[in-house]
Amino acid sequence: MGQKKVGFPMTLMYYLHYPLWKVFFEELGFEFITSIPTNKVILDEGVKVTVTDACVPIKLIHGHVLELKDRVDYILIPRMVNADREKNITFCPKFLGLPDMIRASIPDLPSIIDARVDRKSGRFYLFNACKGIGEQFDKPFMTILRAYRKAVSALKKFENLMEEKLLLPQEGIEVLFNDSPPETESPGDLNIAVLGYPYQVYDTYISADIVGNLRKMGVRVWSMEMVPYSTLKKYAGKLKKKLFWHLSNRVIWANYHYLNQPQIDGVIHVSAFACGPDAMVDKIMELECKQRNFPFLNITVDEHTGEGGVLTRLEAFLDMIRLRRGGA
Repeated sequence: MGQKKVGFPMTLMYYLHYPLWKVFFEELGFEFITSIPTNKVILDEGVKVTVTDACVPIKLIHGHVLELKDRVDYILIPRMVNADREKNITFCPKFLGLPDMIRASIPDLPSIIDARVDRKSGRFYLFNACKGIGEQFDKPFMTILRAYRKAVSALKKFENLMEEKLLLPQEGIEVLFNDSPPETESPGDLNIAVLGYPYQVYDTYISADIVGNLRKMGVRVWSMEMVPYSTLKKYAGKLKKKLFWHLSNRVIWANYHYLNQPQIDGVIHVSAFACGPDAMVDKIMELECKQRNFPFLNITVDEHTGEGGVLTRLEAFLDMIRLRRGGA
């Protein structure tokens, strides 16, 4: 018999934790594969099986699971609970219940590996999640420990690459696993911070490749991932009360950070229609930018988003900034 295959949907936590899980499962002796990049078929199939009031990222992961389900022996869908040292900071409720939601929506699935990732459970929360997976497959403790150490090292290297101006997670992944030289961001006449949850900003299909198109328009793009978490945390006291959601806090803190960087000419927030936390984040960002008279644009994506409309709004936003600077 060949290697057992573990599938990982190329959405949601793929953009944050892919190196971790790839190295861990391969060190345990599995073949680790992902679904193909988002396309119209994946999105349409996800829409068909997902509850109607779900946001587009949740619809997308259902489509990616459908793309994987007949090609693998297991599907990895971590139950993301908490990744912050702060109390009462968690992931969106849909993340917490995602494995159960998918089981209820899609029949005839292979076994789902739903490791619970909860930093509040203790200092060794991530090791405990990996240990539980390894024990599920009767792997020896030392094998699990070695796999975990290599996986954490790969994740740390990946995060460092993102901070070193390797903007896109996919670029960082390619450098990490293919030993290709890092590409530097080309200088442009404008510097724009593109902020939002990574699985919305970096999915080139649902975001209409906003980052790639901005680069073509002569923009140097800055991201949330370029800012070390220790720097982001300095802005935690800006709000009278932190939000309940881990990624939402990071987006808002990144907005505060870039508003204080003199080279930044504007902020774009990529949000998802029907996402409650996103709506709150967007309004906070908009008001803060308005108070400072700072250029701000919201791009809201859903299953009906078309590239033409996004490009038109981007072009108008950049023209406005250039006219404001007297550069046109």
